[in-house]
Amino acid sequence: MNRRELFAAGAITMLAAEPALAADRWGPPPGSGHGHLLSAADFGAKGDGMTDDSAALQKALDATFDGAGAKVLVIPPGVYNVSRTLTVDFRPRGKEQPTRQTVIRGQGAVLRSSINDGSNVFEIASHATTRYLLIDGLSVQGNGQEGHGLSLDCNRERAYIYNFCIRDLVVQGCGGDGLRMIGNIFEGQVFNSYFRDNKANGVTMGHGPDGGILSAVHVFGCVFGGNGVHGAALINKATDVAFHGCYFLLNGAFGLSASYGVTLLSNCGFENNHMKADSFADGDAGVQLQVFGTLVGCTAYSIYKQTHLVRGFITNHLVLVGCTAAGGGQAKGVRLAKLQSNGRGKATIVGCQGGVDAVGPFEPAQFGEDRGGARFGAQWNSTSLVRLGDYSLWVDRSGKLRIKNGDPTSDGDGAVVGT
Repeated sequence: MNRRELFAAGAITMLAAEPALAADRWGPPPGSGHGHLLSAADFGAKGDGMTDDSAALQKALDATFDGAGAKVLVIPPGVYNVSRTLTVDFRPRGKEQPTRQTVIRGQGAVLRSSINDGSNVFEIASHATTRYLLIDGLSVQGNGQEGHGLSLDCNRERAYIYNFCIRDLVVQGCGGDGLRMIGNIFEGQVFNSYFRDNKANGVTMGHGPDGGILSAVHVFGCVFGGNGVHGAALINKATDVAFHGCYFLLNGAFGLSASYGVTLLSNCGFENNHMKADSFADGDAGVQLQVFGTLVGCTAYSIYKQTHLVRGFITNHLVLVGCTAAGGGQAKGVRLAKLQSNGRGKATIVGCQGGVDAVGPFEPAQFGEDRGGARFGAQWNSTSLVRLGDYSLWVDRSGKLRIKNGDPTSDGDGAVVGT
């Protein structure tokens, strides 16, 4: 059963609303049993910055995710030393598993890692259908020797994580990614979180190599800064992710790397990425993508080594609307886009500023560019050729304007317009 069929089956009922944190009872969905508000302190977690709280936090997590109704785990403000991976492993538990909401709240709580063997700090794996997972307010402080700060893994068939929400997280200084989500993970959001100074990527999202499709993930108001590789990366052919109002800055390589494209970037900023490049001449764009993408109201700014807003090899369609690029200092030559194609790709650029570098015969259609007006492809085989009804217009190699009813088949096809 795929994820769309799950909706059609109508087997799972959406919770009506999130209850108040202060409530001592959780309003569970029908048939799921009673729910409770739990505190990590009741399981022995100290949060005093000296005690190893790994065992106590694991006990609290085990009690929260034991399948007996909906629960909220509160981790009180404090610094919790963690010397081994905290794990949550969703297993099939019967009908109650998909119908309950489980929440981890940790405003003011810092998980400080002393893990030094490459293991993750916090790891959530699903072997079942998991819905209504909310992680709210935790901070993860790495030491550079662990793996990922927070890992969501659903790298298997017939297991799902969806209708999830991750918000108000800070994940920094980890030896791997700040956040990593792989597999059947969809219909979820990441809000108002900060992923900084991690050795790998701030966030990595991808399909599962052994099964699982990541899709319909929306990222709102997050910052990806100072990470060793990319601010964010879409891997394993994942594309169905949208970033809204996010900022990508001072990362070692790209702000966003999307090797198969990205559904949407809206109102995102890309500043001074490629900090590991030797110079502006050795730098690259804020966004690297292939195949397709849509950018609306995005900006690029650089005074160091970031050269463009976007660099793309387009085989489908790229759309840029209201995007800008500017720079100063050694980056005063920053441009909007550097684009090339396999001969089938198209690009439509509307109301953007910053200039476009087209590699090879690729000619994007531009409207309201820096010099005003509109610009179309001039070559007979351009994917952005001017078309007036059924007629095609192009400029041949000798500089003559030609017209043909239908698609031209060669440079000299059609009739010369004028003299």
